Amino acid sequence: MKPIIQSFLKGLAILLPIIVTVFLVQWLLVTIEDWLSPIWKALLGETYYFPGLAFISFVVLAVVIGFSTRWRFMNWLWQLPGVMMNKLPLLRSLYGTVNDVFEMMSGKDFADESVVLVTLPNSDIRLIGIVTKKSGDNGDRLSKMLGADQVAVFLPMSYNVGGYMIMVPKDCVQSIDMKPADALQMTISAGLGKNRNHNADS
Repeated sequence: MKPIIQSFLKGLAILLPIIVTVFLVQWLLVTIEDWLSPIWKALLGETYYFPGLAFISFVVLAVVIGFSTRWRFMNWLWQLPGVMMNKLPLLRSLYGTVNDVFEMMSGKDFADESVVLVTLPNSDIRLIGIVTKKSGDNGDRLSKMLGADQVAVFLPMSYNVGGYMIMVPKDCVQSIDMKPADALQMTISAGLGKNRNHNADS
């Protein structure tokens, strides 16, 4: 009986990530199709519309918007809806949280050498973190709170989109050669993934 249960659990470990990934991709495709297909059907008619056109147009739109942000005015224009949402009491918390999560997971605003090992004071325990702020930035509220010998470090939690922000002395952190996105992935998965060395593979 025990070998059967072990085989079942191993099978679940293989199948569930695939099923969840496929489900999320399917949900995204269906959502985009439901939103944009009526527009294309109204413009082209049922005769010339084909399934998948809505998703293709969404991808093209995303590329165009991303490319247009190179110009200051266009970047300001695309940022305007987010700025307006941040001023609305009901939407501010929701939009801010979603936006922060996406920026965190994409590694936005993280420097290339920002991944560090944090050694807790009076302890041999070390944690993987990402330096988010340093002292000396007069335009940043968190930076003003840091001492001259301190840095702000984000410590992601395993199996949870969240973590802790701590302020520690600079001598408690040691830079490691790792991209922020790779550090987030490895930490959130508790190190159970493959964690291949991309530098060695390239």
